Amino acid sequence: MISDLPAPSDPAADDAAAQVIKETFTKVSLGDIEADGSPQALLRGRVVDAWRRRHGGGSPKPILVLVGGYAGSGKSEFSRFLSDITGWAFLDKDSLTRSIVERLLVSLGSDPNDRHSELYLKEVRPLEYRCLMETAWDNLNVGTSSILSAPFITELKDEAWFTRLENRCTAKGIDLAAIWVRCDPESMREYIEFRGAARDAWKLNNWEQYIAGIDTDNSPPTTHVTVDNRLGSAISLADQTREALKRILA
Repeated sequence: MISDLPAPSDPAADDAAAQVIKETFTKVSLGDIEADGSPQALLRGRVVDAWRRRHGGGSPKPILVLVGGYAGSGKSEFSRFLSDITGWAFLDKDSLTRSIVERLLVSLGSDPNDRHSELYLKEVRPLEYRCLMETAWDNLNVGTSSILSAPFITELKDEAWFTRLENRCTAKGIDLAAIWVRCDPESMREYIEFRGAARDAWKLNNWEQYIAGIDTDNSPPTTHVTVDNRLGSAISLADQTREALKRILA
């Protein structure tokens, strides 16, 4: 019945909403986001296009988005924001693998919350990322774009690994973007304390040692877009954008 059909979209409202999304990406991202053909501009265009297609239909080739960052940087929150806007699948490493990882660590004679020992780094961590990537490929192979939230610290520093991923995506007709969520140590610690996850105990108990071993000032070399979430600015902008879109489209 006609009454069951969705109401026609308002072009003016759609254009205003798209502009809000564009402005948000400009504000949260570091680098020359306006340069034509730059990875930043291309990703922003894909996000706006995905938002429009959710209203008007259409199915462009899928995209794989890696959202990386240190613990407490805000990568999961920013990934959820991207998923809200685009409708792309949101895959969080911890949600997908935590139960299995904890059981595996116990079976290997370790602490289920270990995320720093050689045992975890050599024997368990690679399996976490394998599960995450294989789940992503299951989605991408049926045309579903996917946003992956995980630290990706080792992976995004490894240009050979990233080149292999680029080549695989190109062969399958899939776009690829890497986002790094940058945050200051104080904000990271505040968020880690707030979430109260047992897996963060070692970091909090050895905070100075942990911070000394990471680089919060620079993005990995393969990063396409750096999101500036120092002092929680990017997450605040994401929340403001959600509210603005609700008002525009009400």
